[in-house]
Amino acid sequence: MGVPAARIVFDEADRAAVAAAAEEILATGALTLGPWTERFEQAFAAEHAAAHAVAVSSGTAALEILLRTVGVRGRDVVVPAVTFYATAGAVLHAGGTPVLADVDPATFALGPATLEAALTPDTAAVVLVHVGGLITPDVDALRALCDTRGIPLIEDAAHAHGSSHDGRAAGTFGLGAAFSFYPTKVVTSGEGGMVLTASAEVRDEARIYRDQGKGSFGANHHVREGYAWRLSEMNAAVGTIHLRRLKEFVEARREVARRYDDALAGIEGLQPLPEPPGCRSNIYKYIALLPPGSDRARFKREVYDGFGVRLAGEVYDLPLHRQPVLGPYQGPPLPAAEDVCARHVCLPVHSDMTEDESARVIEAVTAVHRRLAAR
Repeated sequence: MGVPAARIVFDEADRAAVAAAAEEILATGALTLGPWTERFEQAFAAEHAAAHAVAVSSGTAALEILLRTVGVRGRDVVVPAVTFYATAGAVLHAGGTPVLADVDPATFALGPATLEAALTPDTAAVVLVHVGGLITPDVDALRALCDTRGIPLIEDAAHAHGSSHDGRAAGTFGLGAAFSFYPTKVVTSGEGGMVLTASAEVRDEARIYRDQGKGSFGANHHVREGYAWRLSEMNAAVGTIHLRRLKEFVEARREVARRYDDALAGIEGLQPLPEPPGCRSNIYKYIALLPPGSDRARFKREVYDGFGVRLAGEVYDLPLHRQPVLGPYQGPPLPAAEDVCARHVCLPVHSDMTEDESARVIEAVTAVHRRLAAR
């Protein structure tokens, strides 16, 4: 039996709890914006030591809501080139113009220099992405740079449930943060997202935007150009139940990362992306860089063909400025983004990964790397 790239973990107790919640929801008829949504919001805010949380239909919706709250229509928003399309897509749907920035290759995230180079006189917001669950040690410097310019910093924390830097949780470094609960995430609600913020004003705006722009749940008075961004009670129940496992899952994933780190430390040319001092990643992804000029497709194929280990889900194989749909927003060359996107792989990490599975991954990538390097 092989090792899949990802595995979604709901044990027997989790499944029983979800079934009981579903029975309760169907019996009461409260299918949206009910008690499970409130429980999910409160639990997620508490888990990240945040003041407010607003559950929505996706991480993309959470990010667009934050951008609409800031007011980016007709203005520029700085987005790192190493991120999922949805980061730039949310800017476009909110009426803004994405300005694509290069990244620091040590973190795959914006750095002070790359942010400075991308700022324009009409920058309305900056989106900082915590790629793979890693929070850059430059996060405070980036926030200070934004504060100096009077520009709100928004966190795309889609990967970063439970991650922290210097004891501060992801989602608490900017004006607001967007989290995703897509099935592959460390915690999932099936589909869903969350706005996290310290601002009561942002919280209130998010609640309005998620429910068709209505001023209140029971009224038919629309005060914003909102959308159907509600999270169903079924999804909220799944997310609430899964969230109880977050600390356990993160520790399990960090143990896998420790095994990988130890095994790859002595292998020349296969370089894990290091966890910077002060950062405690949830290891949503374990990223390693192949040598320059490597044939990544061949590496992945030989790892699977020879050992049954799937290396899927790069973050990301194509930087945003090379995405066809974002062609109109291509600016100057972004060499660091192009380099790291072209030659990294993500080793499988599961929240219930066994030692045998991680040992098989280590055997596979070590053997294939050494064989290809010798040719």
